[in-house]
Amino acid sequence: MADSNSSYDIVILGGGSGGYACALRAAELGKRVALIEKDKVGGTCLHRGCIPTKALLHAAEVADQAREGEAFGVRSTFEGIDMPGVHAYKDKVVDRLWKGLQSTLASRKIEIVYGDGTLVSPTQVRVGDTVYEGAHIVLATGSEAKSLPGLEIDGERVINSDHALRLDRVPRSAVILGGGVIGVEFASVWRSFGAEVTIVEMLPHLLPLEDEASSKLLERAFRRRGIGYELGTRFEGVKGNGTGLTVSLAGGKTLDTELLLVAVGRGPVSAGLGYEAAGVAVERGYVQVDEYCRTNVPTISAVGDLIPGPQLAHVGFAEGILVAERLAALKVTPIDYDGVPRVTYS
Repeated sequence: MADSNSSYDIVILGGGSGGYACALRAAELGKRVALIEKDKVGGTCLHRGCIPTKALLHAAEVADQAREGEAFGVRSTFEGIDMPGVHAYKDKVVDRLWKGLQSTLASRKIEIVYGDGTLVSPTQVRVGDTVYEGAHIVLATGSEAKSLPGLEIDGERVINSDHALRLDRVPRSAVILGGGVIGVEFASVWRSFGAEVTIVEMLPHLLPLEDEASSKLLERAFRRRGIGYELGTRFEGVKGNGTGLTVSLAGGKTLDTELLLVAVGRGPVSAGLGYEAAGVAVERGYVQVDEYCRTNVPTISAVGDLIPGPQLAHVGFAEGILVAERLAALKVTPIDYDGVPRVTYS
């Protein structure tokens, strides 16, 4: 096993919102930083979350405006959705931001290491045959789409949000399992594109983490748009029916559909990365930290979706910056999570 040519002040495992924000601020404060990323810098938000979904929502808005032009005295018609064209637009938006981020990281002299990283000691991360040594390690490996026990995601007819972002067609119909942020975003997009959509939510309202009054407003808006929903209803199972899928719900009701989108939330990416072997406290997959994002291991901090708290890009940014400033011996103030603003787009 080879060692890297020199050690770093900070080695960051994960190049998403929390990781690259930490890297940029630490470099600005004079620290030598290595940023390890297995895919593309930018993480979920840039490549599989916030940005591409907002691009799809904008395309959906344009489709709705084409249908409604006459109400404004504008002669317009809606002739359908060109999914390759929609993806080209979405990918252009993502690519522009990704290139800008790479340029910014390079300008700060941050060393980006591409590959799967594993924590091998409280001060070392291994990528392939090379070990990167840091006076401090920051864990920022983010989250991934979850499923339910026994529900297999095949990527074809039973899909998650990653697959939905790459879908090469507008489904004739879709059942969305989960009425949270991800579920209502895709319900809105697909309905505007012409699909028949039904959301299945186990809790009494859509967006169950929001105020009930806000949830009811969304439910009324979706009802007017022809988006169906089954609230307070438990999912029982799904099976193929020859032409698509049959989704079974508690109480005996069934829904026939082309696609099932599983949108039951996201879970931390921590398994098999050496965290617990290095002594880091982990509960239900989440790395445990204090109000300053410090783990129980003095040389290790953690930020972003990997730790308990709001799974929001701007929260990851704030945590990454907090850690960088703390390691630079600046005075820092813990994040007031109750005061973090949030928006659900639908």
